[in-house]
Amino acid sequence: MAGFDDLAKQAGEFIEQNKDKIKEVLKSEQAEDISDKVLDGIGEAVKKIAPEEHHGTVDDVKANIDKAVGDQ
Repeated sequence: MAGFDDLAKQAGEFIEQNKDKIKEVLKSEQAEDISDKVLDGIGEAVKKIAPEEHHGTVDDVKANIDKAVGDQ
């Protein structure tokens, strides 16, 4: 699987070379808007199939992810 290893190495190098820009994009208002919409959609979908007693956990996980992405 040398092709996969090469691709993984290139991806790692790209991330390392662009880590400041990547952090900037992840903390942007646009990332916040997109992540809010995605997280809300996923959260609601999970709540439809998860037992009600797990809805609080879904909300907690969603909040933790939301803190890591965007500017709020």
